[in-house]
Amino acid sequence: MDKIRNFCIIAHIYHGKSTLADRMLELTGTVDVRQMEAQVLDDMDLEKERGITIKSHAIQMAYKKPNPDPSIKGREEEYILNLIDTPGHVDFSYEVSRSIAACEGAVLVVDATQGVQAQTISNLYMAIEHDLEIIPVINKCDMPNAMPERVEDEIIDLLGCKREEILRCSAKTGEGVTEILDAIIEHIPAPVGDPKAPLQCLVFDSVFNSFRGIIAYFKVVNGTMHSGDKVRFVNTGKEYDADEIGILKLDMSPRKEISAGNVGYIISGIKTSTEVKVGDTITHVARPCEKAIEGFEEAKPMVFAGVYPIESEDYEDLRASLEKLQLNDASLTFQPESSMALGFGFRCGFLGLLHMEIVQERLDREFDMDVITTVPNVSYNVYTKDGGLVEVHNPAGMPDLTEIDRIEEPYIRASVITTADYIGPIMTLCLGKRGELVKQEYISGNRMELLFDMPLGEIVIDFYDKLKSISKGYASFDWHMNGFRPSNLVKLDILLNGEQVDALSTLTHRDNAVDFGRRMCEKLKELLPRQQFDIAIQAAIGAKIIARETVKQVRKDVLAKCYGGDVSRKRKLLEKQKRGKKRMKQIGNVEVPQKAFLAVLKLD
Repeated sequence: MDKIRNFCIIAHIYHGKSTLADRMLELTGTVDVRQMEAQVLDDMDLEKERGITIKSHAIQMAYKKPNPDPSIKGREEEYILNLIDTPGHVDFSYEVSRSIAACEGAVLVVDATQGVQAQTISNLYMAIEHDLEIIPVINKCDMPNAMPERVEDEIIDLLGCKREEILRCSAKTGEGVTEILDAIIEHIPAPVGDPKAPLQCLVFDSVFNSFRGIIAYFKVVNGTMHSGDKVRFVNTGKEYDADEIGILKLDMSPRKEISAGNVGYIISGIKTSTEVKVGDTITHVARPCEKAIEGFEEAKPMVFAGVYPIESEDYEDLRASLEKLQLNDASLTFQPESSMALGFGFRCGFLGLLHMEIVQERLDREFDMDVITTVPNVSYNVYTKDGGLVEVHNPAGMPDLTEIDRIEEPYIRASVITTADYIGPIMTLCLGKRGELVKQEYISGNRMELLFDMPLGEIVIDFYDKLKSISKGYASFDWHMNGFRPSNLVKLDILLNGEQVDALSTLTHRDNAVDFGRRMCEKLKELLPRQQFDIAIQAAIGAKIIARETVKQVRKDVLAKCYGGDVSRKRKLLEKQKRGKKRMKQIGNVEVPQKAFLAVLKLD
């Protein structure tokens, strides 16, 4: 066990974690030169296209460390390094927390051209909470605009470490990567555990394979698991045979046994997705452990949206697809719901807007599911006059106005790190989103951290995009929950010819309602196809109409065949057309295209 090291790489998005992992795999000879490609661990097409890591990836490397004594030649010590490459975007921080739970140390990567960013700080605090050994690394030192001295100062302020402890490297060229591997072996402690004790394994991820069922990834905390053992998943109480166990190389590599301190996978023919839970404990049936490992906390979804199949008969397929996707992405939650406009679907909880976008893309690519997603919103606490509390995730679940005592909305503590040049526009943006400035302070040089208390509902749609555009991509953003506060919220309904479209209803602050309703009506007027009758688009709060637009009808020229003749003939034809339009309006329904639902998300 003293030759095993479990570590993860944590950093802000685009700071070069996956590239550094590539160089480590090359140096240790884990990946064949023919298989080598950029971001080799990011195996999803989506990850490669966007250049971001979405899923944590575990892989085992064997590293031969040369003996420091020059008189002893050829005596190299071999170490087993279990690396987990983690995502950097704030929406995937749950993946990071799970990876950290399976490690004893973390390599903290900071970009030499950008310095410490918001997610760097957030991930670092997460690692410190789990008592991980931190190895600070400055990446991209070969760039012409690199400023390693300044970034070193920032890391020293953040970590309180010595300057000589900070390693410099270039993941692109491979310079300095050997020193990082040596530092991992020297500074990160070996895992503690007893290979002879009763078996205790922590499940930290799982994946669905259409041929072999569900494959669970685990870390052995105590004991030893052998191929063919009868094992029990403690939380679900189900028992299985360990048909195949092994370690995670680039592909899965079967082994006869895996003992304490190591990371591996188990295939036991599990077919039902609900039988494997991330954070569960695996133990032997014959000699069980006394208690389950305290797993990591459940992910708390922040953004809710309805996901509906375009064809109603695809409902069961969508359920199966979401269950399989949930195995691979434990932070996704869903429950059935129905809508007047869209039929049966699911209310899904996401950690953020990027997470929602990725889930939608994965449903389309991996499961071939075409879905409609409704306007995202957050959950509110509604207190009724009889003292009850209702948690509302979507506008349709809102109690009647006469029964409501008060509504509380979730607030976040947002941290924005930026250069002093962009403070004005960023403050205007945050205060315009009902934010309150808590404090601002200089981190180092020209860089500042701004702390705001803001309603979560204001940032779920377009806040991050706007922040990036006004700061030219420099500002970094991170947040955590900060309780609930009373708020003056109203339910804004959209009516088409007097019929309410519940999928377009939103909960919004009363001050923003009129403006938002007007913009929604204008946008829908552009997007709805014209019919042979007028379509009235109205925004309403309760019974009060606050905005209206009309999509004019397509008219047929019924007088084209009249040439001359008495005026009463023309009037007769026009009256007949008028009666026909009136009848059509009674039975005609307005189809809302998918574009209209998506456009509401991008309302500026």
